[in-house]
Amino acid sequence: MPSHDWKLSSYDYKLPQSLIAQHPAPKRDQSRMLFLGRKSGKISNRNFTEIVSLLPESSCLVINNTKVLPARIPGKRQSGGKIEALLIEENNNGDWSAIVRKAGRIKQGERLEFCDGKLLAKAKERLEEGEWLLEFEETERLKERLEDVGLPPLPPYIERRNASDLQNTKDRERYQTCFATEPGAIAAPTAGLHFTPEILTEIGNRGIDILEVTLHVGLGTFSSIDQEDIRKHKMHAEFFSVSPQTLRQLQVYQNNNKQMINVGTTSVRVLETLVRQN
Repeated sequence: MPSHDWKLSSYDYKLPQSLIAQHPAPKRDQSRMLFLGRKSGKISNRNFTEIVSLLPESSCLVINNTKVLPARIPGKRQSGGKIEALLIEENNNGDWSAIVRKAGRIKQGERLEFCDGKLLAKAKERLEEGEWLLEFEETERLKERLEDVGLPPLPPYIERRNASDLQNTKDRERYQTCFATEPGAIAAPTAGLHFTPEILTEIGNRGIDILEVTLHVGLGTFSSIDQEDIRKHKMHAEFFSVSPQTLRQLQVYQNNNKQMINVGTTSVRVLETLVRQN
C-alpha cells in the first residue's frame, strides 16, 4: 500500500460477527490490550491493568471527560405511528437536532410524544434527510429528564432486542467512563471505558499527570463514509473545551518535548485542533 492511500476500499476487512463482544468483561480493567513497541515493532497481547507500568515516565495522560447522554428516545406520532429519535445537539435556542427513524411522513409543526408521553416535542424544521429540529417542552429540564427516561445510544453493532434491554442499568453504567463529568456526547469515548479509579490512582502515584479535556462525541461517529476518496468525506463538527490550566500544562509538556499520551481518538482530535489554532 502506498504511503498515502486515499481509497476507502483499501481499508476494507472482514470482521466476523462472532468476534464482536455484546457485553463487556465483568470488570472494566479485565479487558485485553494490544501493545505495540514503537522502537522494536513487536506486538504483544497484554491485560489492560499493565498500562500502569507501560506509560513512559515524565509523560502525561490526556483523557476525555465527556459524559454520554441517554439520547435515544422511542416515541410516536399523533397518528400512533412509532418513531425513534437520537438527539444530536442542542442549539442556542434550546432546540435539538435529531435523527428520527421512520420520519418520512412527519409534518412541520406536528406534535410528537416520546418515552410514553414523558417528553413532548414539536417537529420544528426538517433539516437533512431523516434529521429534524425538535422543540421540546420544558427544554431547560430536558437533560435531567433524559437521565430518567432516555436510553443509552449504544452503537449499532451492540445488539439489544428491545427498549427494556436498553434500560439495563449495567449498560447505562458501563457505556460511560469512570471519569465522565461533562454531559453532551451521543457516544462514549470508548478507549476510556477500560480505566478504573484504582488504575488512575496508580498512574498518578507514578508521577504521571492526568489532564482532562472535553470533546462531545457527535454524529460523525455513527455516520458511514460514502466517498471512495476519503478526502471528500465531510466530517461533522464537534464541541470541545479545554480549561486555561490544562492549556498551560499542555504547553509545558510541549515546550519540554515530553510525551503526551492520548486516550483515544477524541483526545487526539482536541490536541490536533489546538495545534492548528496555535
